[in-house]
Amino acid sequence: MRGERPAAVAIGLSILTLFLSGYGLQATGSSQAPHSQHSVPIVPQELLERPVVLRTGIGKAHDAVTTRSADAQAFFDQGLAYLHSYVWIEAARSFHQALRLDAGLALAHVGLSVAYIELNRPADGRRAIEKAQGLQAGVSDHERRHIDVRALQMAAEDNPADISRLASYRQGLDAAIVAFPSDVELLLRRGIAESPDPADRGQGSTASSIPYYERVLKASPNNFAAQHFLAHAYENTGRMKEALASATAYATSAPGVPHAVHMRGHELRRAGRVAEAIAQFETADKLQAAYFASEKIAPELDWHHQHNLDLLATSYQYVGQMKKAEALLKQSFAIPSNLLVQIVNKREWPVFLLARGRPADALAAANALIAHPHPIVQATGQIEAGFVFLATKRYADAAAASNAALKLMRGATEGQGLVVNSLEALQGEFLLRTGQRDKGRAVLERAAQKLRALPGPDAWTQSLFRLEAMARAAREVGDWLLAGRMAALMNEHDPAYAGTHYALALVAAHDGNAATAKREFALGDAAWAGADVDLRR
Repeated sequence: MRGERPAAVAIGLSILTLFLSGYGLQATGSSQAPHSQHSVPIVPQELLERPVVLRTGIGKAHDAVTTRSADAQAFFDQGLAYLHSYVWIEAARSFHQALRLDAGLALAHVGLSVAYIELNRPADGRRAIEKAQGLQAGVSDHERRHIDVRALQMAAEDNPADISRLASYRQGLDAAIVAFPSDVELLLRRGIAESPDPADRGQGSTASSIPYYERVLKASPNNFAAQHFLAHAYENTGRMKEALASATAYATSAPGVPHAVHMRGHELRRAGRVAEAIAQFETADKLQAAYFASEKIAPELDWHHQHNLDLLATSYQYVGQMKKAEALLKQSFAIPSNLLVQIVNKREWPVFLLARGRPADALAAANALIAHPHPIVQATGQIEAGFVFLATKRYADAAAASNAALKLMRGATEGQGLVVNSLEALQGEFLLRTGQRDKGRAVLERAAQKLRALPGPDAWTQSLFRLEAMARAAREVGDWLLAGRMAALMNEHDPAYAGTHYALALVAAHDGNAATAKREFALGDAAWAGADVDLRR
């Protein structure tokens, strides 16, 4: 019965309150961080040492190193350029190529320490920095400082909860910058180090990062790496016009890098120019496919491939091209990944299936996540299964799924922030659907606001679709006050989305406001003019 509240959920809600207060509802790690400690898939060493040629169209980076080989310097610089675009495999290949030309090139080992960590080979990363430290006697003071600050960063990465280590890393960078005030690479690192995550590579850049990147642009006009990280910093702080300008500059400087093309898609989508964003993501996908074919690299070995597929798929979903969205989401769901945030984002598939009225398929997808070895991914699966159970009025099963997710989160050592807001949304919807309307409204309102505050392109779109699901649940239980509130939040979050206008129209129609309903339906129809035929009214 609707008024019944299973005892298991009563316990779960009280535990959730304590859990949420303890974790502050903040996402741990970064929303796009290409960094994790999971084991599959592993990029083979043969690939990382495979010879590589000098390339164009990837952006230009330079940091002078002690070498008599101009080619070694060139390949080292290419490795830096690839690091700045998160192309870890090609960065490693370039650094190894530099070392083949000059085995004493210490900073190539520093670069490898980053690439190996990002490729989930931490032991190799530690060996790389040790090799760099072993070569310090033959390098300049400039190079020694780069080696030292990277060692300080790795110490902070090993224990991110120890804020004193991050402080030491920042202090080391500050001292190095005093000695070399125009060193672009040090300034870039210092801007990145403003992130509270010591393993950040620029995607978590904050408002306080921006002055450092601006200093880079003064020393190196239109530096592609500074523009890349500025795009992230502006996006993370809601300065979308500036984010688009920086992302465009980045894409222009590195047109051969899929991530550079993709980044411009981020900002176009947030600017409401979704058709243009789709074109960018499609171009990035073609670049990625050409790279895999020419270099004979398996797609699952490159983290960016799945990320781009996800944004392309949800962009198709946004414009109502559900057949294209479904094909790509299904493809992405099947790709193995070693990035926790990327695996958690596979929830987009069951969310999509449930929104399309396919609860059995959505539950099967959720169960696939539950079968994953990582507890946070299991929790993700339990949460999405819980939403399926609520939609099909299996309230006791929803309660069990909610409590199972909470238990998994409490036992995990990382990543709770990636799922805690979704769990709160599940709890709120449970309350709403089981007759506890006032409590449900309050919980859903909190969850909606927290979801909206999450940074990053994946989170922004996922939050929009979650708000849409909240509005749909409110309408299904006849809570038109909440349905109106969720439609208003959708409008604040993204007034260009067709689903926003339909949600507003349905509330207006219920309230007897025929003129508003007609206007909003028309706006929704216009936004979905290119949607699949079966979706058009």
